[in-house]
Amino acid sequence: MLDQALIIGASNGLLFGDMIIQLLTFIILLALITKFAWKPLMNVMQEREQHIASEIDQAEQSNQEAKRLMNEANDELKNTRQNAQQIIDDANETAKNQQAELIKAAKEEAARIKENARLEIEQERDKAIQALQTQVGSLSVQIASKVIEKELSETEQEKLINDYLDKVGEDNE
Repeated sequence: MLDQALIIGASNGLLFGDMIIQLLTFIILLALITKFAWKPLMNVMQEREQHIASEIDQAEQSNQEAKRLMNEANDELKNTRQNAQQIIDDANETAKNQQAELIKAAKEEAARIKENARLEIEQERDKAIQALQTQVGSLSVQIASKVIEKELSETEQEKLINDYLDKVGEDNE
């Protein structure tokens, strides 16, 4: 039977010895490819896989860092806006206080001016009353001297004026 298989194989151009050589050549070729091509290729593929994984990790870290920085920037912007609003509120409060102080100072100045004017008016009135009393006194003495037709001495005239002024002063009070 084996002879028949060899004869049949030989008639087709295939020999059992050739098959074994081809099989051995294939195994040797497979071993050489595995050693010199497959392993380095697999090493390159593993390195590439590790590199890609590392790039993905770095991208995730960068993404997280960007999110953190964005949150910090938003917080800083929020704080800045709050600070700006606080400054505006403080400025408004200061302006209101200054306005109140200016109004108070103006009212005090107006009251002071009014009081000074009142005092000046009183002084002028007192001067006018005194001048009027003096004139009235002189006129009274002149009228009295004409009425009684006598000439009064200077001392008597002075006494009469003072008496009259005292009476006029009592009437005004």
